[in-house]
Amino acid sequence: MIKKDHQIPDIIPKLTALLQRIPKTHQHKIPTMTEDLRIRTAGYQGEKAIDYPLSFLNEKDYYIFHGLRLQTKSHHFQIDTLIFTKKLVILIEVKNISGTIYFDQEFKQLIQTKDGVEKGYSYPLTQIDRQAALFQEWLELNKLPKLKLATLVVISNSQSIIRTAPNNHFINQRVIHKEDLPMKIKQIEKTQSHISDTLDEKEMKKIFKCLIKQHSPLETNVLERYQINEHELRKGVVCPHCEYLPLERIKANWYCPKCKHKDKLAHVQALKDYSLLIKPTIKNSEAREFLLLDSSSTTNRLLHGLKLKYSGGNKNRQYELIPLKYL
Repeated sequence: MIKKDHQIPDIIPKLTALLQRIPKTHQHKIPTMTEDLRIRTAGYQGEKAIDYPLSFLNEKDYYIFHGLRLQTKSHHFQIDTLIFTKKLVILIEVKNISGTIYFDQEFKQLIQTKDGVEKGYSYPLTQIDRQAALFQEWLELNKLPKLKLATLVVISNSQSIIRTAPNNHFINQRVIHKEDLPMKIKQIEKTQSHISDTLDEKEMKKIFKCLIKQHSPLETNVLERYQINEHELRKGVVCPHCEYLPLERIKANWYCPKCKHKDKLAHVQALKDYSLLIKPTIKNSEAREFLLLDSSSTTNRLLHGLKLKYSGGNKNRQYELIPLKYL
């Protein structure tokens, strides 16, 4: 059966690469970039944290999709987790927030209190309801069957304290800790036991294939986002041991003058950085400049050694760097 597992958001490796290569003229942007990376990483880790409780569900009865990003006529929208049963679909919004979190139903806001400091967030219940409406719109747009939907907000941090006003009894029906997820899904299914209509295998496969086909991951240009010109980036190969930049090329090895570490393949990460920050293809001359190499033949040997696909003749040959992300 078609499924979609977690994929790390592209902004995480891009920000990681950029922080290593940020020029001195942009050092003042490091705190903002570091905080952005922390938030994105925490969100991704929170989404992955529900994998274990979901593993208690019988995989024959549930079809799970993570991180789908779809489009209606006028909006893109992303769903953290989408769970299909034969009677209904459950949309899940995951929040990885520590401390005490207060759901303010009156003003539609989430308030975090941690170490005596309050911080406001978008209201997760509004977010997940909007996603549900857009998902129904997407189904209709693609001439797919209208589905019964349920929504949940899952707090992935087990130590977070969830609070709300005494009269907001419904909150505990829609907001749970991740440990309660399997039981809550079963409970939701029981409330729909009166539904006789079910999707057959053929209908479900049609929906799943459409979901995968139309999934469009968000691509973020971090240089534009933080207003940094590609020509300002610090070039060279980074030491995998102490992060010194740039390494020296000595006798078919990359040598670190700081920690004395030697590495034959340290240029692979540098080329990954190039693909993340600049573009997914590279010429010999561009690789030579980025890796700080003097020799065209050395650069050629390094590129050929990675068995990358290429197009064009010798002078204008373009190597495809995308496969490096899987190495």
